[in-house]
Amino acid sequence: MLRTMVTASNTMYQLQKQLDVIGNNISNIDTQGFKKESASFGEMIRQQMDNQPQEKNELGRSSAMGLREGNGAHLNIKTVFSQGIVKKTDRNLDLAFAEQDQFLQISTENGIRYTRDGALYLSPAADGRLMLATAEGLPVSDSEGNPILLEENFKDIVISKQGVLTTVPAVPGGPVQTAQLGIVKITSPQHLEKTGSNLYAIDNNRPLDEVLQLLNGPLRNEVNVQQGFLESSNVDLSKEISDLMIAQRSFQMNAKSISIGDQMLGLINSVR
Repeated sequence: MLRTMVTASNTMYQLQKQLDVIGNNISNIDTQGFKKESASFGEMIRQQMDNQPQEKNELGRSSAMGLREGNGAHLNIKTVFSQGIVKKTDRNLDLAFAEQDQFLQISTENGIRYTRDGALYLSPAADGRLMLATAEGLPVSDSEGNPILLEENFKDIVISKQGVLTTVPAVPGGPVQTAQLGIVKITSPQHLEKTGSNLYAIDNNRPLDEVLQLLNGPLRNEVNVQQGFLESSNVDLSKEISDLMIAQRSFQMNAKSISIGDQMLGLINSVR
């Protein structure tokens, strides 16, 4: 009975983590460029209890003779990097990637981060110029890893398909400013770690060249950016609600098994 209760409580703990994952997905359904997480269960370490010699396997079973007792379920959580729906905004500082493995480089206090959120803004810099930044005020990096700073003497911004930012002068013949957005291709997305604010970091145990590729020089032609569009999250609300109901039922079932086990232990104690 105790083993049954331990197995059920262990599974309930994993189910609670799955409920947290589903809740996080649903809460970010309107977050641009958000990538959902999927939770799948796997069997934990089991114990083999041999109660018959192997040569007496007369039933023709393919598995080993004896009893196998598990210890609950283990939850595997991974991020799904499938492409979200691209929506038109007609805003010149909004951009969306047409390729699901391309990310924008962002500079933070903790190092370079990567995002699919293309909602960009112009923020005043300390030297009086305008800095291209995210909604949180984090500077967008150029192809050399430096912040993108612009003088204010322009009336519009154009971003090409290859991610080249060009300003339109305020007066005819005025200076034209250009900058290449820092864009990378993630070759091993399983080594990306979420760090909050819709940003990703590279696993510290992995060299950068094993996880990403800088799209500079001739590789710039691989960049596929759409100005005036934003990528929605890839969360499927109907699937999340379905998974939520299944997880809740499983949680209730395991809670009931603990209650029944406790009642049976009380009955055994009363008999003794």
